[in-house]
Amino acid sequence: MTDPDSDPDPDRPTEGVAFTVEQARRIQREYGTWAPLYDWFARATASVGGVRAACVEALDLDPGDTVVDFGCGPGVNLPALREAVGPAGRVVGVDITGPMLARARRRVRNRGWENVDLLRADATDPPIEGVDAALSTFVTSLFSDPYAVVSRWCEIADRVVVTNFAPRGSTPANAALRAFARLNARLFDVDDEGVLRQLDERTAASRRALDEGMDAVASETYVFGTIELNVGRRSA
Repeated sequence: MTDPDSDPDPDRPTEGVAFTVEQARRIQREYGTWAPLYDWFARATASVGGVRAACVEALDLDPGDTVVDFGCGPGVNLPALREAVGPAGRVVGVDITGPMLARARRRVRNRGWENVDLLRADATDPPIEGVDAALSTFVTSLFSDPYAVVSRWCEIADRVVVTNFAPRGSTPANAALRAFARLNARLFDVDDEGVLRQLDERTAASRRALDEGMDAVASETYVFGTIELNVGRRSA
């Protein structure tokens, strides 16, 4: 288990981790800078399109389950996950960015949640094993090799739900997604000209990992086709 208050060592990457040293630093730098704005935006848009609620429903959590939220950020998903697993369950939030986790920790502390653990760690090298379910919302689009990352998650959880950006909707919707991704090009580490293609490839790669790592996979699209939700389940 990773010390919840420790920092991942950016100068000593673990063998096989999908994040390079520079990628880890980039994400910590970009997300850390925008943590206050991102926190507000994520909370303000939490119910838009019904995506986050659909993610929790797709996890099919029972009271007493353990669920991990990879790339939990400021903790927008934590309330719904905690409600789903109940007081006997456990919620683990994992994020590599200190300022994001600081906000999540304040949220947990202010609400007195004793069954929520927050770990500062690299989601590409999971610091937890043997959980009932894993969730990732809008995170794998940041990975240069999402197939490797999601494959690891499939090894530790019976159910894995991943949402990604997917430029498969209408022309106006894709234009809005292109503008958003280009504005955040450094965060996504994408080519300015091929931004939609690269996001689509990463979404397809994460879906392929679920197809190969789980027994059944289902997909849905949201927000005019710009967001794809994939859920993988292992048979009992």
